[in-house]
Amino acid sequence: MNVSRSTIHPEAREINRLIRIMGSCILCALPILLTSSTPPTLLESLIKGGVLPVISSNGPSTFYEGPLGNTGFEYDLAYDFADQLGLELTIIDKDSPSSIITAVQNGEGFFAAAGLSTYRGHQEANIRFTTPYLQPTLQVIYQRSMLKPKTIDDLVDRDIAVIANSPHVLALEKLQQQHPDLQWREILDSNTADMLEMVHTGRAEITLVDTTAFVSNSVLFPRARVAFLLAEEDSIAWLFPHNNDDSLIDAANRYLAQAIESGKIASLEEKYFSKPTVNEGNALAFVKRIEERLPQWVPFFKDSGKEHSVDWLFLAAISYQESLWNKDAKSYTGVRGLMMLTNQTAKGLGVADRTDPQQSIEGGARYFINVRKRLPDGIKEPDRTWMALAAYNVGLGHLEDARVITQRQGLDPNQWDDVKQHLPLLAKPQYYRKTRHGYARGWEPVTYVKRIRKYHNILIWHYENLRRQAANNAATDKPENIIDNMSQL
Repeated sequence: MNVSRSTIHPEAREINRLIRIMGSCILCALPILLTSSTPPTLLESLIKGGVLPVISSNGPSTFYEGPLGNTGFEYDLAYDFADQLGLELTIIDKDSPSSIITAVQNGEGFFAAAGLSTYRGHQEANIRFTTPYLQPTLQVIYQRSMLKPKTIDDLVDRDIAVIANSPHVLALEKLQQQHPDLQWREILDSNTADMLEMVHTGRAEITLVDTTAFVSNSVLFPRARVAFLLAEEDSIAWLFPHNNDDSLIDAANRYLAQAIESGKIASLEEKYFSKPTVNEGNALAFVKRIEERLPQWVPFFKDSGKEHSVDWLFLAAISYQESLWNKDAKSYTGVRGLMMLTNQTAKGLGVADRTDPQQSIEGGARYFINVRKRLPDGIKEPDRTWMALAAYNVGLGHLEDARVITQRQGLDPNQWDDVKQHLPLLAKPQYYRKTRHGYARGWEPVTYVKRIRKYHNILIWHYENLRRQAANNAATDKPENIIDNMSQL
């Protein structure tokens, strides 16, 4: 057989010779390299990749989309852990504890931050937990119109419903050893919100809910009340797969220990699991602040109101709800100033210093106007303003989800009175699982709009009263009173 050969240039031939020599050297050195180096740990590989995928579940105590982006107890904790490692956090959303555990076992994410009980660790293979960081106490929940149970004996012969395959079942089984007549029914594919709704609507008399989950969901189910606490405590931890590399779980344990010691966990508990107070909404405190805090900011509210054709008293009402007219106000989420702007929002609005009162008021006014302009044309005033306020609080995406639910229920998505009935449904799994933007604390924008409308009405009344006083003083020739009153208008 004849094989043709291509002509090789002398310089190319020399290059090939050098490559063969270098290749021989590399092959000779390869066994030494293989024996002297060790493969990177899981943590080292993650840090090199720059991303930390974590499994969680959209919900009130885990993660949800807020007006400033993703938030939630588990999200904030995992985000801080990723941030300390120099990694970007991404969330893999699963809809149930069983699917979360399966995802961890299958290696879909590196661990789960989903408020899971270590109780599951005794039932599942190939999983392990970090050091627990929460120990919420189980509570007995009853329907307020029914007879309130005070002891375990009072639970006998009551209709008790609990989440199937949960720590609550284990708690009841232990109690049954001392109270043989204690009976209950287990509800498959359910969660805390489902249990509270059953009690709230009377489809069950009793359920068990831990302290943190109850606070996160109780606003939606006011007829579900706490009867008494059980001694049983449930431990919450992050869930990892079993493997031969402990580098990531060791780092997680170190982080969680530090978060407990530094008060980080306690701070997040206060943020997400403490009952909201309404003292600042007290009318007497509001009127006092009208007199003591508001006057110094009036010129800025008036200027922005005139610039954007918005009642300056309305802007002042928004500002009170946001910051109580405290120019140094700062929230745990990092928003600051009289209108509580985020750093990103301030930059987008061209606000150089969001702590500057004049810039903050102007930025807040423009932000509200921008939100209102982005609403669908079919929404007319005054509904347009109320919905813009709701979106200012919870985000346009969640407002649109609520409008879709409203329309599906046969009501008008362009009417605030109809939409506000459905915003709270964004906290219920059977609804938010079918929306584009997922879980939201949907009752909050409803309260937000209601309070601002109330503050606005009080401000209107207050300044109208000042005008009447000024007019009366003018009629009775009391110039000193005219000056005092007119300076506040």
